[in-house]
Order: sequence, then structure tokens, then C-alpha cells
Amino acid sequence: MLQEEGLVNSWARHEHFHRALRTGLENLGFEYIGKDGARLPQLNAMKLPAGVDEAKLRSILLNEFNLEIGAGLGALAGKILRIGLMGHAASNRNVLFCLAALETALVQARSATPVAARA
Repeated sequence: MLQEEGLVNSWARHEHFHRALRTGLENLGFEYIGKDGARLPQLNAMKLPAGVDEAKLRSILLNEFNLEIGAGLGALAGKILRIGLMGHAASNRNVLFCLAALETALVQARSATPVAARA
């Protein structure tokens, strides 16, 4: 994929979809950690919105959307999510799918009643 696309185009694509993902995540209440300019577009680490159970959120994403998102490690365990945005994942389809899944899962992760049971 990199050979076909070229290194410069690949970096530009990753940066473009990082900005799209970042905008969507911030609109959902996530807050990026680390300073601007010191982050890689391929790894997005952000604080959870208030009142969200990290383990429950990740479980919903995995079980209902087949979407695996990394947890925080060490002192950041339970406080952040890590979303990889590399290769094929850096696409419009995948970024929109991730944001839609997160939007739905956030409702569930804040509530005792699963979304499917309320429908």
C-alpha cells in the first residue's frame, strides 16, 4: 500500500484522517492528551468524557461493533483510550464508523440500560 501510495501521500492521508477523527472525538467530549505538534497522527490518545466507564465502553465497542480500541496503560489505565489510525484504518469509512460506534457506545457506557433493550 505504501509503495503504491508513496510516502508523502501516505503521511498526508494519515494527517488528514487524524484531524477528522480528532474533530469528531472532541465533539463527543473527548480531550486529547499531549501537546499539539508532539503527537503522531497514527496514534490518538484521549481522556474519556466525564462519567464514562472505560472498560464498559471498550467492551461495548468490541462486542457490538467488533471495534477494538486500546486502553490506557500504567497511571493512565481507566482514564484514556488509544485509537490507532494506520494503513487501511486511515480512511473516511473507518473514521466515520469509529465515531458512530463511539457515539452509540457512549450512551450505553453512561447508562445501566443497554441501547438494544431501549429500542
